[in-house]
Amino acid sequence: MNKEQFAGIRRQLAGKIRQTWGEWTGDSRQEAAGRREQVSGKAQQDNGIACEQADRQLKDFHDQHRNWYF
Repeated sequence: MNKEQFAGIRRQLAGKIRQTWGEWTGDSRQEAAGRREQVSGKAQQDNGIACEQADRQLKDFHDQHRNWYF
């Protein structure tokens, strides 16, 4: 897990808390902001996963083709 993934998960959790708070208090703006934050966190987490996979694929390629120079 890299920093982007962790930050995305943290943002999703904060959004869920904000959404729940909005539901309890009847504040529709807080609910919407919480949902928006959750979606943003999911996108950030997915970006972190994609970056990690790209790094892993590049490392695997390099390991298989050690005589190539980058």
